[in-house]
Amino acid sequence: MGYNARVKVWRGDSTSGELEEFTVDVNEGEVVLDVIHRLQANQTPDLAVRWNCKAGKCGSCSAEVNGRPRLMCMTRMSTFTEDEVLTVTPLRAFPVIKDLVTDVSFNYQKAREVPAFAPPSELALGEYRMQQVDVERSQEFRKCIECFLCQDTCHVIRDHEENKESFAGPRFFIRLAELDMHPLDTRDRKREAQAQHGLGMCNITKCCTEVCPEHIKITDNAIIPMKERVVDTQYDPLVWLGSKIPRRSAVAANRALSTGDLSAAEQQARARLRDKPSDRPALFALSDALRAQGRYDEAARSTRTLVQNAGRARSARLDALSLHVFVLLCGVEAGQLDLQTFEEEIASTMQQAQRLASTGTVLEGKHALHHLVHGRLGNAVVHAREAIVWDRDRPTRADDLVTLSEALAALGEGEEAVSALAEAESLWPDNPRLATARIALEEMGASAP
Repeated sequence: MGYNARVKVWRGDSTSGELEEFTVDVNEGEVVLDVIHRLQANQTPDLAVRWNCKAGKCGSCSAEVNGRPRLMCMTRMSTFTEDEVLTVTPLRAFPVIKDLVTDVSFNYQKAREVPAFAPPSELALGEYRMQQVDVERSQEFRKCIECFLCQDTCHVIRDHEENKESFAGPRFFIRLAELDMHPLDTRDRKREAQAQHGLGMCNITKCCTEVCPEHIKITDNAIIPMKERVVDTQYDPLVWLGSKIPRRSAVAANRALSTGDLSAAEQQARARLRDKPSDRPALFALSDALRAQGRYDEAARSTRTLVQNAGRARSARLDALSLHVFVLLCGVEAGQLDLQTFEEEIASTMQQAQRLASTGTVLEGKHALHHLVHGRLGNAVVHAREAIVWDRDRPTRADDLVTLSEALAALGEGEEAVSALAEAESLWPDNPRLATARIALEEMGASAP
């Protein structure tokens, strides 16, 4: 039997808005979305609302009904008494576009930040095998319809806008848990969840589980197990001690690198990474071996993984970021990487490294190369000379001298450019960047050493 319901709907946009009250006919068996559609049809045709399937499977019609995040298509009007005022407002955690439509692009950005499934490199498509128990363990998480009600109700971002940059939210914690529980995934999702996605900020109030229309046990089956795994990885004394003991292949890779046997160093580092893809000593060894061979595009993939697994320790993270930005810049200089494609990543990595650096001189060499690839030759010379003053190891000094030589050659300072290149070659005769510097000298008519 039908009745007239009092309904308050939020009307407005990103600048301002207010609740407007309407009286609407309600028929037996209807849901809140039916009432909103009747309002659109008869009283307020410009009311904005997002919807699609009306079957609880697309997640489009999310809103807050009487203060609780719900799917409007799955919330029956019989849930409320006939004399109760129904209040429908947009999702509070996200910016309003118009009326009940919110900008949920925050969630798509976070989705892009979760690296995709990473199967073992030695397996081809069609060769993946796993037990049924492993399939069933993460199957629950695949039911997510991305309505983002869990994201909306999570107080970490609902009440603290400033947390959005460092907190992925419940929806993506179940994605990380699903990948971590996958027996064929090779990435270290536990460290990523803690260091990059803010898992530690969740204090397991279970609000997300309560509002999930698919009844996924987000807290019990995803977040808590992931927290337990993070604790085992980072705080269990035996695991911690085991992680500090270098494996034979990682030691062999560094030994080969120190003797100049780059192919053996690469082979040993890759062998270690097959067993533990996040092993930092092996990633450093592989990156250095590839860089020393002038294979900067491959080295960039290795250093990117190194940054992702660097953890929160300042020195380790700074080392990883410094190496990554240097490899990217060398790749641009060598023509293996496109500056326009990687400029945003280079700038972001430099910025992160600068925040961690104890003094401004730590990154002078990287700044010099950055100016060089952009054609800012005067700045490149200034930063390269400053870097050389503070350099403490031969390869780093050699690289900074090459940068200085190239910048001076482009400015027509041939004599000083030749001197800098000669010193760089004496420090590191096999430096792959020497070839580029020699070409720069030849182009200006100077004799390369």
